[in-house]
Amino acid sequence: MELQQMRYVVAVAETNSFTRAAERCRVVQSALSHQVARLERELGARLFERTSRRVRLTPAGAAFLPVARQCLDAAERAAAEVAAAVGEVRGRLAVGVISTLAAIDIAGALRTFHRQYPFVRIGLRVAASEQLIEQVRQGAVEVAVVGLPTTARPQGVRARELARDRHVAVVAPDHPLARATTVDLRRLSAEVFVDFPAGTAGRTESDQAFAAAGLDRDVAFEVTNAHFLARLVGQGLGVAMLPSAYVPQLTGVVTIEVADAPARVEYLVWNSAGHTPAAAAFLAVLDLPAKPGTE
Repeated sequence: MELQQMRYVVAVAETNSFTRAAERCRVVQSALSHQVARLERELGARLFERTSRRVRLTPAGAAFLPVARQCLDAAERAAAEVAAAVGEVRGRLAVGVISTLAAIDIAGALRTFHRQYPFVRIGLRVAASEQLIEQVRQGAVEVAVVGLPTTARPQGVRARELARDRHVAVVAPDHPLARATTVDLRRLSAEVFVDFPAGTAGRTESDQAFAAAGLDRDVAFEVTNAHFLARLVGQGLGVAMLPSAYVPQLTGVVTIEVADAPARVEYLVWNSAGHTPAAAAFLAVLDLPAKPGTE
């Protein structure tokens, strides 16, 4: 069993196609198919069901895939550790952030990191906090910045608090509240809301505040991207609440202080099993050395 065969299996599983997998791996399709078939003979089981229309994992393939990924990750990490031992930082760095990130200039940090460590392959994912925390637990993301209500903390990962912030109301420029200096949750509860999907940390921050005040509200629009959320608000389709440190990035909307606003905490999180050399170097770029955090 060879690492290259595992790479081919993972590529086929992720693309659902031998043709696209071959393109990704930069080999001819016949060579990739031959190596996958050779691996199947060695394992004594078919990993894929092949038809003229689709390719999908068999039960044996579904069992093999996560182990193959672990082996590839271990091999990549081993190579990175060897490089680090001789003074080089290589490998990959997968970073995750929420769409309302405010505590860190992530683009500037990645630019600085890339200039210092050009042999590291950088990836960036924007997702909800709970998704990013799970991806950090699984090792798919090395470092992430998440936002949680003050009543919650990241679980199963190392974490360091970066910043605390209060929410403000966000309305269209021609909204009746646009000239107000302050508003409260009771007044806002009469409005139609644009918010993040139910169950996400970004939504929970507001849901908990309204529930604690004994108020109901109408969330008519659920979106996953903060900039798109602001576009809907700017068109007068609803109001929203967002962290005050984030809203200066938005245009076409007006912000109002909320007297009884909810708060959130931004955390830097990383895998409790330890750092890759690239992750440790990135934390150093952020001026957050790889020392123990909370778990």
